Parts: sequence; C-alpha cells; structure tokens
Amino acid sequence: MNDSFILRDRIWREQNERVTLSSIATLAEETKGRGQEEEKDTFRTAFERDRDRILHSKSFRRLKHKTQVFINPDGDHYITRMTHTLQVTQVGRSIAKTLGLNQDLTEAICLGHDVGHSPFGHTGEDVLNDLLDEGWSHSENSVKIFSSIEPLNLTHETLNGIQFHPWKYEEPPESPEGLVCRFSDRIAYLTHDVEDAIRADILSENDIPKNITKLLGTPGKQWVNNFISGIFKASDSSKISMDEEILGCMNELREFMFQKVYLREETKEERLNAKNIIEKLVLTFEKDPSLLPENYQNEQTSLENAIDYVAGMTDRYAIKKYNEL
Repeated sequence: MNDSFILRDRIWREQNERVTLSSIATLAEETKGRGQEEEKDTFRTAFERDRDRILHSKSFRRLKHKTQVFINPDGDHYITRMTHTLQVTQVGRSIAKTLGLNQDLTEAICLGHDVGHSPFGHTGEDVLNDLLDEGWSHSENSVKIFSSIEPLNLTHETLNGIQFHPWKYEEPPESPEGLVCRFSDRIAYLTHDVEDAIRADILSENDIPKNITKLLGTPGKQWVNNFISGIFKASDSSKISMDEEILGCMNELREFMFQKVYLREETKEERLNAKNIIEKLVLTFEKDPSLLPENYQNEQTSLENAIDYVAGMTDRYAIKKYNEL
C-alpha cells in the first residue's frame, strides 16, 4: 500500500465541487472573475483565496475593537464585531454544508461582510450617512475597502455577497451563498445580542415575549438551532428561504430588541457622545486634509477621504484621536 498523501489540488477541488455540491451552488471554476486578472493558485480555488485574503487583512483584524452593541465594553465576554463575524461565519458554514452550497464562498462573504463598519456600530453609520448627500452604507464601504483602500482583488461573487447582505436592500445577493450570509447575520446578532443584554442586566429571560421563547426555546444555542432548522425546512433546490413562522418570530424579536436594547433611553447620552466624536473627527480631517495619513489623501473630495479614514477606525482609536485633536 502506498502511504504517501494524495494532493488534492485546485483542479481536484473544482472537480469535487461539480460532483458534490447542489445544482444551485456557485462553482469556483465558474466565477465571474476578479477586477484584475491573475494567475490561478496551484492548490486553492478562487473562493478559498478570497477567504484567506480577508482573514489576513488589516481591516479584518480591526473588527476586534469595533462595537457590536455595547460601545467600547469593559467586560471580556461581550460580543465585539469580530466575535459576531466569527459566529456569522460558523452559522453560514453550517447552513451551506447541509444545503450543499459552496462553503468557501459562504465563508469568504461572511468573514468580509462587516469590515466596513464604522466605530460605534450603527450609531457611527447613521452619522456618516447624514454627512454624505448620497448616503453611506457599511456594506458598500466593505466593498470599497477591499477594492481600493486595502485592495485584495476579490472575486465578483464575494464582493456582491458582501455588498448586498443587509436586509435593507430589496435586491438580494446574486448567489445562494450570499443569501445564506444575509440570514446568518441576523440569526447571529439577534441570538448573541439577547445574551449580551441579559449578561448586562438590561433584560431577563422573562422580559422576552412568551410566544418567542415558546417557539425558539431558551436564548442561546437553542435559538441558533431553531433558526437554522427554519431555513432547512423552507429551502429547496430552487431557493434559500426560512419557514414563515420562524421568520415572523425573528422579525418580532428584532423589533423587541430595537425597542428594549438598541435604542433604549438609557443609551441616549452614550449615543450622542459617540455621534459627536464621529462628526468632529470627520469635520476636522475635512478642514485640514494634511492631518490624514498619506494613503487617504487622493483625488476624492476631502470629505470622502475624511469619512474613509474615520470609518476604518476602531472605537478606542476614534476616542484616542478625538482626545488628541
């Protein structure tokens, strides 16, 4: 018997995708390509390379100090944008594997979906959106980061999935893997944000509407399992969907979280302080572009360059720069 390893190179992996994946899965060998053509890797598929590039990027590393719900939290166990992203990726991987979709593309989209988030979570995003006439979106900023600010030359499929993962877009992602990220993002943040709110004594389990806990069970892994099962129940070879009862429960839970956690009165002052930091930083850098790093001084308007720089900051770096200036 030959004990040597059999190398499963890119060609083997691409052939394996054709044999093992669903008929609606996105095949790496059929990618629409990259912005700049490049030589194919010997061993990795195009989507594997995307995943690896995102994982090793500076913008991905900064997620560990970006807000999920609690701004610059002191506790070690609160969710950050980094741990949220890892949970989204694991949920997405589980769904993709069971449905026979492309796990590598799913992982690449999920790992990159939130790198464009501003400091202080959606509070920061709202400020930047108001400063630009054409508006500002964290998902579109993610694409901008990977395309021009920290260019990684990612595939069309990965960038499209990242850009259109938010539910606010009526236009869905082109790929089923992108739709998986859209569902995985909401599954992850609703479940872990509830746990964080309970940990912070903002909520107790008894505060959660009874029809939600009756359907989903105890907050935590039961919720994740039941949300994912809702996708398996409603999806087939023509679409990725979620069971109507589970989806209705998810939407009700989201409304509950906005009312009781995300926009609660007790955080109003904190959100105003965060808004002030973002506004002052952007306006300072717009007024004096020489304060910007050299790679943020380009042919764009001074406002666009200022926003690009501030949007890439972590919470603590934004606070540090604000105090310095």
